[in-house]
Amino acid sequence: MAFTVVIPARYGSTRLPGKALLEIAGKPMVEHVYQRARESQAGRVVVATDDERIVATVENFGGEAVMTSAEHPSGTDRIEEVARLLNLADDALVVNVQGDEPLIPAAVIDQVADNLASHSEAGIATLCEPIDSIEDFLNPNVVKVVADHNGLALYFSRAPVPWDRDGFASKVDRAVFPWGRDGFAAGAANGDVPASARRHLGIYAYRVSLLKQFVGWPPAELERRESLEQLRALANGARIHVADAAAAVPPGVDTAADLEAVRALVEGGA
Repeated sequence: MAFTVVIPARYGSTRLPGKALLEIAGKPMVEHVYQRARESQAGRVVVATDDERIVATVENFGGEAVMTSAEHPSGTDRIEEVARLLNLADDALVVNVQGDEPLIPAAVIDQVADNLASHSEAGIATLCEPIDSIEDFLNPNVVKVVADHNGLALYFSRAPVPWDRDGFASKVDRAVFPWGRDGFAAGAANGDVPASARRHLGIYAYRVSLLKQFVGWPPAELERRESLEQLRALANGARIHVADAAAAVPPGVDTAADLEAVRALVEGGA
């Protein structure tokens, strides 16, 4: 199975500027991500950036990088530009590995590509993992996904879905449910996280033909409401395959605290 990995690595970051170039165990973060991708079965690994400093760094360690526009409204638009620049065929598969995940296992990169190759009805494939804490289930920064029996996504949300009506809602004060945050959280805390609750992991595989369609669609209402670009694909009838990740995916790097935690893991031999 042939596929290309694209690693978006913008220089700008509100919380951690230039994070792609920040060092972890003596190497820039983007090099760690690149190395994880090279451990997969990908035939080609390319870093997509909007900054010459990142291009120079990638080329310095022997990697391949391409310059992309700084004006893309979404990450998927950037991936589509790379597919055009590389002249990839419509039936080619592209895996998007985020540039701030230096510990991502190669196994899940292979898995998401294989899942898309094996499901011709889907234009996109992605991965998820079980949610085992109420805190994560209620956290709007933890994106949830619900899929059908064939592993095709029904919806992605920042809200806690699926909502266990009997386990949660019956315990919440009707005077505040569902609008009162304290009542909402207290009711949920008295129930168990649904066994089907899943956290969406931000790794995607795309068919190039789907990418070409995606950039022609205007942002969808659901996408704007949830601030989740994958909802644009669902709103336009595209199918997204979802499966539990074959290996645990460590957290990425969004903040300085995240960076220190990853440094500790890498330097400790993780």
